[in-house]
Parts: sequence; structure tokens; C-alpha cells
Amino acid sequence: MIAPPTLTDRPALQRHRARACGLPGHDDALFLHRAAIADIQERLLEVNRTFTAPAIVTGFPAVWREIVGGAQVVDDSDALALTPGAHDLVIHAMGLHWANDPLGQLVQCRHALRPDGLFIAVLPGGRTLHELRSSLAEAESLVTGGLSPRVLPMAEIRDLGGLMQRAGFALPVADSFTQTVHYSTFATLCSDLRAMGETNALAGRLRRFTGKSVLAAAEAVYRANFTTRDEKLAATFDLVFLTGWAPHDSQQQPLRPGSARTRLADALGVPEEPLPKGG
Repeated sequence: MIAPPTLTDRPALQRHRARACGLPGHDDALFLHRAAIADIQERLLEVNRTFTAPAIVTGFPAVWREIVGGAQVVDDSDALALTPGAHDLVIHAMGLHWANDPLGQLVQCRHALRPDGLFIAVLPGGRTLHELRSSLAEAESLVTGGLSPRVLPMAEIRDLGGLMQRAGFALPVADSFTQTVHYSTFATLCSDLRAMGETNALAGRLRRFTGKSVLAAAEAVYRANFTTRDEKLAATFDLVFLTGWAPHDSQQQPLRPGSARTRLADALGVPEEPLPKGG
């Protein structure tokens, strides 16, 4: 079996997260985490079930450990420290986008669940920071004539839903919501990303500081293309939520093809007419 390519420099990611905790504005920069926590809490209320053995997978334990009482909190490393079949709830919180093997992470979470256990993941996806990605790419091309990985590629919701099915979850659902944040300057946006712990940790990144000329060009491109009416810079954040269950016999099962016992015409209350011959 061929190992997936290395996307993330994990030591760099850990350094960025540790640095973020000590930066001014760190608490304010975690607005995406707070939005995700509020959404997941609502989902758990709708499930109306008491979870006795929850686990949380995250690189931000201080933020997430209290979302469910008595949860085991483990790091979102490549190999998750979860015991197979030990949990009735697993939450993968704001780290799946950095995974070198997202499918492997989902499979590990499913194996950690008891039958009919619930899995919820939340991560940035879709068009998150598409403005920054395109502005940096155009600026670097203009200034240096080259192009390097600077913003993490984000998975589309349809692809993430497909991974849930491949990982073997029952009743998988993927949904999302978008939040647009307005920044007064390009530097303010970059400072927010540092305080989030979400700066460039790609394995293929350039190992030197970005030149001032590239950053100045990026801000100019950003302002030319993504400025609001009040002259602020718009930054898009998509939060994707993945929900699924460990398979169990009690769950609703899809019908076999050809097993319907009622005609569609009867269900709709309309007469059934044959198709015209000859197309």
C-alpha cells in the first residue's frame, strides 16, 4: 500500500500552535472554534443522548476539553491515541484539514467508537481563505516569477462526505456554514492567522521569510479584488461539519433495489400512463 504524500510539517504546526497561545489576541482569534463549539453543542442536544465515554481529537485541548464532560482529549497526530471500541462519542475538532491522511483519521475514529456511537468532525474547508490564497499567488508570480505553497488547500464538502462513506460510517452527513470576516489591513489578517495557529505549516513551503515586496504586492492585489464598501478586506471562512455513526443493526437500512411494494403512481394519487412508443 502506497503511503499518502506528506502534506503537513507536524513539528512546524506544533510550534505555530504553541506560539499562538502566547500571542496577544489569541482568545479573540479563536472565534471559529467558539462558533464550532456552539454548533456542535446544539447538535448534541438534538441527538438527545447521554454520552458516557466521549473522546475529543484536537490540537487545541484548552479550548475543547470542556465541550463534553469527562472526555478523553487526544492530540490530532497521525496515529491517534484512541482505544478501539472504547467510546460512544468522538469529536474531531479543527484539525482534520492539517491531516496527512484524512481518510486514515476518519477510520481511526470509527474504530474507536462502540456500535451506534456518534462521530462529529469540524474543520475549515471549501473556499476558506480563497482571497488570501489567490492574492499571494498572484503577488509572488508578479514579484519573483515563481509560485510556492503558502495557504493550505481546503477540501470540498462533497469530497469530505465521500471520505466519510469510505471510512465506513453509517448515515453520513456533511454540511457547512460560511462566515466572512472584515479586516482593516493585510497585516491584521496575518496577525489573526498567527494567533489562530493557522499559519503556513505545509511540508513543501519555502523555508525562508516572505519578502516585504511580495507581502506589499499581495496586499495591493487583495485590495483590488476583495475590498468591501467600507474599504475593509474580506476573508472567507467555511466551517464544514461531518456527522456519522458506527454501524449497528438498530439503524435505518437502505432498501434493496427492486424491493418497493408500492407503485409511484399510487403514492402520488395519479393515473399511470404508458410511455409513447418510438421515443
